[in-house]
Amino acid sequence: MTSTLSDWAREFLREDRVGVVGTLNADGSPHLTTMWYLLADDGTLIITTLSRNQKVKNLRRDPRMTFCVGDKTRSVSLSGHVTISEDQAVVRQDLERQVERYVKDEGIRPQVVATWLQQPHVALHFKPEKVTEFSVSPMH
Repeated sequence: MTSTLSDWAREFLREDRVGVVGTLNADGSPHLTTMWYLLADDGTLIITTLSRNQKVKNLRRDPRMTFCVGDKTRSVSLSGHVTISEDQAVVRQDLERQVERYVKDEGIRPQVVATWLQQPHVALHFKPEKVTEFSVSPMH
C-alpha cells in the first residue's frame, strides 16, 4: 500500500474502464455505484455527478470515499477524502472532459453535456490517501 499510483496503475486507470465508488450511508452501510471518471496528471480522480445523488449526500456528511477499478487479473483500489465542487465552471469543464473520454461520437458530445447540465451537477475531486494495486502478473 502507498499513497501514490505506480506507472502501470496510471496506465490501467487511463484505459477504457469505469470504476466503482463506495461511500457510507448514514447507518454505516456501504453505498456503491459505477461511475465514469478521469485521472488527472497529479493523480487526482475526477468524477461529475448529479448533486442530488445518494453518494453526494453521503459525501457531504462524511467525505471519505473508496474507488475501485478492476478486470479479471488486475485491480486498483483507492481511498481517501473527497472535495465537492459546486463551481459550475469547474463542473462543466470536468463534465466535458469526461464526455470526451467516454462518448466516442464527437458529434453528439455537446448535446450530451447540454442535456446533463439541465440538472444540477457537482464535481468530485479525489486525491487518494491510500492506494492498493493488485495484479496476477509478476511484472506489475
